[in-house]
Amino acid sequence: MITNDIRYIGVQDHQIDLFEGQYTVPNGMAYNSYLILDEKIAVMDAVDGRFVQQWLDNIKGILGDKAPDYLVVHHMEPDHSAGIAAFLEAYPNATVVSSRMAFVMMKNYFGTDYADRRIIVTEGSTLELGQHCLTFVAAPMVHWPEVMVSYDSCDKVLFSADGFGKFGALDADEDWACEARRYYIGIVGKYGQPVQDLLKKAANLDISIICPLHGPVLKENLGYYIGLYDIWSSYRPESKGVLIAYTSVYGHTKKAVEFLAEELERLGCEKVSVTDLARDDMAEAVEDAFRYDRLVLATTTYNTDIFPFMKEFIHHLTERNYQNRRVGLMENGSWAPQAVKVMEKMLEGSKDLTILEPKVKIQCALSDTSRAQITALAEALCG
Repeated sequence: MITNDIRYIGVQDHQIDLFEGQYTVPNGMAYNSYLILDEKIAVMDAVDGRFVQQWLDNIKGILGDKAPDYLVVHHMEPDHSAGIAAFLEAYPNATVVSSRMAFVMMKNYFGTDYADRRIIVTEGSTLELGQHCLTFVAAPMVHWPEVMVSYDSCDKVLFSADGFGKFGALDADEDWACEARRYYIGIVGKYGQPVQDLLKKAANLDISIICPLHGPVLKENLGYYIGLYDIWSSYRPESKGVLIAYTSVYGHTKKAVEFLAEELERLGCEKVSVTDLARDDMAEAVEDAFRYDRLVLATTTYNTDIFPFMKEFIHHLTERNYQNRRVGLMENGSWAPQAVKVMEKMLEGSKDLTILEPKVKIQCALSDTSRAQITALAEALCG
């Protein structure tokens, strides 16, 4: 029970291994759906296709022989919309409420846009249920273009679509921020400005509860969650610290990275995190790059380019608008080191990045010269 009139009817997925085909989710996923009980009954969003029958059973378990009047669709991604057709077959008198673009997507997914049983909502539209009144707020590109969120003025509840979601089923005992950060940066991170626009709209609402489509319902200390979203979506560092992301073929670059980490710790750096991009979870590495205010990229020259895992990592950063950070660069090459040049080229479109000096050059293995460069880079990072 969320409030006296709002009930949880979502499902928990412990079968999934990769969310959206790429993010590891060891603690599963929650596909959230909600039921508003009033003179008119509204179901808020559907669930993933593998759980549609369980979701319909959840609805019937609360309503019995009663039938919902509305299915409100905030977001058309299949993990939230796959049950639309089955719901409308089960409840033939129900009306679908969603954005115009969402109905275009329904036509593409289900072969119909439900023209004879729909209500199209736009910014500022309302849906009267009785005591409860939903006001709709457009949230395009958070993180699909059709997205709406809605606000229930009676219980002061924001139905936030994918906003404020996280990885993990609801029975997972884990820190909210860690998996919410990884979720946000991986899935929504490219769209910081649309999130900022939505936060400005939400600031005008008296919100007591946030009901997202993934993760727990948020009822306390909402300023904490909203504050993190403001940091993430404005691309500001969340914490002071250095992430050292590296690739190493024969171990020499790894030894250089270990020496850098020792130097940073000797100089009293607040936090030093090291990740091997060939072995560690890529999404976790991307998360830490956005979390901390400094980054070091250390890699080998490879086929006159850079090592593939480093190339993928930098691509993940730049496509998510990585910015406002200080960055150190380290390269290794046996006969023609040029990884620094390649990395600088990949980062040149990123805003407000400060590339630190010196840029460390290792030729084959550590030497007195490259050790001195690493010590100087550590001092620049700590300065």
